[in-house]
Amino acid sequence: MAKLRQNIAVKSKLSSTLKSWLPILQSPINELEEMLGKISEDNPYIEIQSAFSTSLQNKLTPLKSPQRSMHSAKNSIGDKIELLTIYEKGLIETLEEQISSPLFPTQRSQQIAYAIIGNLNSEGFFDCDIQEVIQDLQRDGIECDEAEIERVRKRFCHLEPSGIGAKNLEESLVFQLDISNLEDTDYDIALQIIRNLEQHTKFKKYKNYEKIMKVIRDFRRIPSLDFQEDSCAVIADIIIIQQNNNIELALNDSYYPSMIIEKPKLKNVEEDSYFKTKLKEARDLVDALDMRKATIRKIGLMIIEYQYDFFMGGEIKPMKLKDLADEFGHSPSTISRAIANKFLECNRGIFPIKSFFTTAIDGDTSNASIKEFLSDLVNNEDKCKPLSDIKILELIEKKFDLKMVRRTITKYRKQLGILGSSQRKRMYAMSI
Repeated sequence: MAKLRQNIAVKSKLSSTLKSWLPILQSPINELEEMLGKISEDNPYIEIQSAFSTSLQNKLTPLKSPQRSMHSAKNSIGDKIELLTIYEKGLIETLEEQISSPLFPTQRSQQIAYAIIGNLNSEGFFDCDIQEVIQDLQRDGIECDEAEIERVRKRFCHLEPSGIGAKNLEESLVFQLDISNLEDTDYDIALQIIRNLEQHTKFKKYKNYEKIMKVIRDFRRIPSLDFQEDSCAVIADIIIIQQNNNIELALNDSYYPSMIIEKPKLKNVEEDSYFKTKLKEARDLVDALDMRKATIRKIGLMIIEYQYDFFMGGEIKPMKLKDLADEFGHSPSTISRAIANKFLECNRGIFPIKSFFTTAIDGDTSNASIKEFLSDLVNNEDKCKPLSDIKILELIEKKFDLKMVRRTITKYRKQLGILGSSQRKRMYAMSI
């Protein structure tokens, strides 16, 4: 019976520690001190000593925002993976979630809509060669013409972000006008202003001119602007130290605050139930911080074990998030949240931890391998005749001996920040 009571006590202690452990684990390292401060602000036993007492200037590692242009041949794989994984939901995913009834009631209209999304440029405009889209759809067994594609594309005026899918700025503004609150004559005047923006002052005599101009000024000029990420600072949780063929793991302890438990200088503290509770909470919080360190270390060791070839200069191999979840006895969604916004630093650069959990496309082929090959193809393409997405698809299918659809290639290309073939051709011409 005594042993049973002891087991129950241990289990109870572990459970209370876990309640603190999960939010602490999920917190980014640069927000950890602030979070611990909020949790412990009413606890008289805890003193938190800041880890930010030294200059942040020497510790922060700048992370450049994804570039919306072609990658040069000098770009590292770190830059590419960073582009793919630092933000969980991008423009393409946001749009694809909206491709459903009633706007796109049939499977045919939905497939055409997906093809349109796959051919948007980095600003959210549809400025590609429409014949390529027709060929892509034919490969998927859909015979259609330009008129049908246009009918589907015009429905994009009802999608968010507003103005997406237009061919140019003027049409994007018209898309946004169509869903605005302007009606009747105000709408007609606004339409004329949009088509003559440089001469909009000639409409000043119209009584609602200021009202209309205020609405137009609020329209997006770049539909995808909200998805063009700002630069930010990244602090790695895990540091991989490599010397020759030896790999060692270190935690970035310099950003962990110190937690000290001190008894309040009051009489009869030990007998007061309030202080007893607070003392227990303080000890649980210290245990939870230690568990965070142990968990991050274990995740790092698993990554080294699974991705050893990558650290030696090879490619990232397929690694399932479920493997990590099973190891810790939590659901994949919990572990996914836990490793979000956490980074690993090694000789090859700084990587989001999530980037090491790539999806296996076929056997030992990961989507990271596909994207790496795609980037190499573009970096070495004929500048006078850039590779179309269809040609890239053919080369990838041949290289990896698998079947894919063109819109997947287009999606990967956009995630890498690589322009379409027609846009690349114009850029190459300008650089000659």
